[in-house]
Amino acid sequence: MIPKRIIFAGTPQFAVPSLLALLRSQHQISAVYTQPDRKAGRGLQLQASPVKLIALEQGIPVYQPTTLKSAETQAQLQALQPDLMIVVAYGLLLPKPVLETPRWGCINVHASLLPRWRGAAPIQRALLAGDKVTGITLMQMDIGLDTGAMIVQRTCEIQPDDTGQTLHDKLANLGAQLLAETLDEIESLPVTSQDDRQATYAKKLDKAEAQLDWQKPAVVLERQVRAFNPWPIAQAPLLNQTLRIWEAQALPVLPTTQPVGSILACQRQGIDIVTAEGILRLLKIQKAGGKPISVNDFLNGHPEYIR
Repeated sequence: MIPKRIIFAGTPQFAVPSLLALLRSQHQISAVYTQPDRKAGRGLQLQASPVKLIALEQGIPVYQPTTLKSAETQAQLQALQPDLMIVVAYGLLLPKPVLETPRWGCINVHASLLPRWRGAAPIQRALLAGDKVTGITLMQMDIGLDTGAMIVQRTCEIQPDDTGQTLHDKLANLGAQLLAETLDEIESLPVTSQDDRQATYAKKLDKAEAQLDWQKPAVVLERQVRAFNPWPIAQAPLLNQTLRIWEAQALPVLPTTQPVGSILACQRQGIDIVTAEGILRLLKIQKAGGKPISVNDFLNGHPEYIR
């Protein structure tokens, strides 16, 4: 095994385990590319990405271009003479000159079993669709959107209680593990072309999707609650206010004459809402300006709602 000169490109927390895996390897990380600092928090202060923070701790040069399309940025990257570029949730498109710069190309750690769920939100789309299994794909990048040849895949079962956060964490660690296992010989591994006929698209999440519609079946609404935890968090107008729903459970179809959207029961074990098919029991909620709490704790402060 010959140590490789690697450029790592990533931005959010999902990319951190992969970066740490590279740091534990015998390969050299010559630079880290990450998106520019963004304003965040109540004070709207500029905040560095999780990947940048790790890179700075390790003394790795950090580059934060707003685009990789400029000749100056591309020349800067070429001067690093990388053998390989590892890309994990970077957030910027890689133009052809960048893809062709590393000796063995650019490898993407993608959070789905391609060609299913190409795009920005594969974790949440898998949950929304009710998929039973997902996984990680290491892919040789090309100019298409997650269309490159696949190097290796590893599956991950989706548990009934998985949320966007828990599945994110599982896949982030799985991606790092798979990367560590294959990196030494990755340039010599065979690749498999994707079947475009099987492709699905995981479009970016929109806050508007978080609004619960009681005209949908309870099982579909439960998936929304799980998929949108921790962002953007499902919400619905209830009890004379808009509540954010952090946890819910679909119950079997129960005979009721109550109209869709009505509260069937409001007890300490949960708030039961009539849906188009079945009952959705709300278990953890959040008032505007408050913190996420169990329904039991909510009703301790609002016993007038108990019925």
